[in-house]
Amino acid sequence: MTRRDALIRVIEALHAEIAALKANDVDALERATRAKLVGIDMVAAMDDAPLNAETRQLAEEAHRLNETCRIYVNLMSANVRRRLQQLAGVGAAAYRPGAAAFA
Repeated sequence: MTRRDALIRVIEALHAEIAALKANDVDALERATRAKLVGIDMVAAMDDAPLNAETRQLAEEAHRLNETCRIYVNLMSANVRRRLQQLAGVGAAAYRPGAAAFA
């Protein structure tokens, strides 16, 4: 397997991860995440030869997709936190610069 092939596997797994996040499918998310990590390990095991233009582009695409996954997870986490606060009767604190210094 080449570095290109491994990067394509990572990209496919990231697409599956995004789809699982959108569908709220935990089992599919676990499978996609496992496949992504295996692909990343495969890329890491490749030689340290410089990237050509195609593999650099694939790596950049994988990075963008991973950022998309991160954004989805952060949004979901914020929604869960807000909902839990509502259920507990705790109002969400408004953002104030420097508020963390007083917490």
